[in-house]
Amino acid sequence: MTSLTDPTAADNSRSSEADKSHQSVELRKTVERYWAAAEARDWAAFADTLAEDVVYTLSQTRERIRGREKYVQFNREYPGDWRLRIERIVAEPGHVVTWVHFTVGLEEMYGISFFTEDGEGRILSVTDFWPEPYEPPAGREHLVERY
Repeated sequence: MTSLTDPTAADNSRSSEADKSHQSVELRKTVERYWAAAEARDWAAFADTLAEDVVYTLSQTRERIRGREKYVQFNREYPGDWRLRIERIVAEPGHVVTWVHFTVGLEEMYGISFFTEDGEGRILSVTDFWPEPYEPPAGREHLVERY
């Protein structure tokens, strides 16, 4: 049992925190490479960011793609000539969330993606949400500002 005054306990705690911080930075870099490769249509670089057994989940349509090859093919083929820019990235150990602005032709949308990693520096899972804008319900216009 370690005491509160045990210096090795404090060192282990600091080391653990440093490891977590490093993991969060590394996964963030991997996700940044993932989006850059997708935007550049560099499918080999895109594939390099993914674990072989990556799982992609589209929660709203209840679709799932398993495996790197199928997931790369999906992105290569769908939805056509799209462009994206990263609006925000939030990272913590083992998890990254991105908010991206996405355009296909004249249509614009925002996507939120949740990433996990496999312990080897590759993306193990991606869960996407593509919310569609809608008109607000009546009765709160005196409380909000539209943009």
